[in-house]
Amino acid sequence: MAMSATMPALAAPLKPDLAKSNVTIVFKQMNVPVEAKFKQFNAVIDFNSAQPETAKASVEIAIPSFDLGDPEYNKEVLKKEWFNAQQFAKATFVASSIKPTAGAPAGSKYDVAGKLTIKGKTTDVRFPLSVKKEGSAQVFDGTLPIKRLTYNIGEGEWQDTSMVADEITIKFHLVAN
Repeated sequence: MAMSATMPALAAPLKPDLAKSNVTIVFKQMNVPVEAKFKQFNAVIDFNSAQPETAKASVEIAIPSFDLGDPEYNKEVLKKEWFNAQQFAKATFVASSIKPTAGAPAGSKYDVAGKLTIKGKTTDVRFPLSVKKEGSAQVFDGTLPIKRLTYNIGEGEWQDTSMVADEITIKFHLVAN
C-alpha cells in the first residue's frame, strides 16, 4: 500500500461523444472535391495536456459505414478494387507519440505520430493535432493527408489518378469527456 500512495493517479480514458464527433475524407474526382464520411467509428483517448508524452490514442473505423451520400456509390467503393470491406472491415490508427508543437501555445497543438492501417497495409504517419476545451469536453481536431494507392485503394483500372486523385485527406473531429 505504501507504494501506491506515491504513484500518481491514473486518469480514466476519455469517453468519446460519437454523436458530436466525425471522421470524414476529402478526395478529388475529376478534379472536383468530394467529401464522404464514416458513420461508425470508435476512439480510445487517454490524454492529459499536462503530460502529453504519456497519452495514448487509437481509432477504429468501420469501413462498411463509408457514406458518399448515394447507395450505389457506397456499394461500389466497398468492392475489392476499392476498400475490399468484406476482407478488411476496419481501418485503424494507433498513436505512438504525441508531442507538443514547438512554438504553439501550451496545451493547444501537438505533433502526432503513429501507425495507420487501411486494407491490410500499415504505414507510419504524422499529422498535426489541435486540442481545445469546450465546457467539460476536450475537442481533438486533426487532418491527415495520405495517398490512396499506398493502401491499394483503387486497384486495376482505378489506379489511374486522372479520374480519382491519389491524394486523400482524412479529417477528424473528436469530442470527448
